[in-house]
Amino acid sequence: MILRPALHSDLETLVPFARAAFTDAFGHFYDPEDLAAFLDDYRAPERYAAAIDDPTKSVTLAEEDGRLLGYATVDLACGFDERPDPQPRQPATLGQLYCASDTTGRGVGAALLDQAIAEARERGCDVLQLSVYSENFGAQRFYQRYGFAHVADIDFWVGRHRDDEFLYELTL
Repeated sequence: MILRPALHSDLETLVPFARAAFTDAFGHFYDPEDLAAFLDDYRAPERYAAAIDDPTKSVTLAEEDGRLLGYATVDLACGFDERPDPQPRQPATLGQLYCASDTTGRGVGAALLDQAIAEARERGCDVLQLSVYSENFGAQRFYQRYGFAHVADIDFWVGRHRDDEFLYELTL
């Protein structure tokens, strides 16, 4: 497995992967219109292209033999406003971390998370934040193994549908 930064030429593979990963994990919770609106906005090629071009963001791909196994997005210049005071000095946000369902237990997610943590440390960030669905217990255990702690309850919107999410934070 290799990790590498995403390129514009990866968008035709990355975007369908990202849309399918979210839909497979959470799509059954939402009305089709809400899911479509979310995907059209937050899993749009233009969003990933902008992130690839932005020096404060990263999109990392995990590949093996030319196959996309997973990806992660990190914003190295922002955090969550919902975080209770005191606010971190320089937060980073892990926006997305998704892996192909048949790669569970192979270390793909761990490699992507290790990379995200390393990037945030290299940029001098003092925390790495993420939101996780309140009933995604497997993901919560995964992040807790890394030392992430639940610091706030937040809302996550998919169209007109509000989900209960947890804001997790790792001190770097």
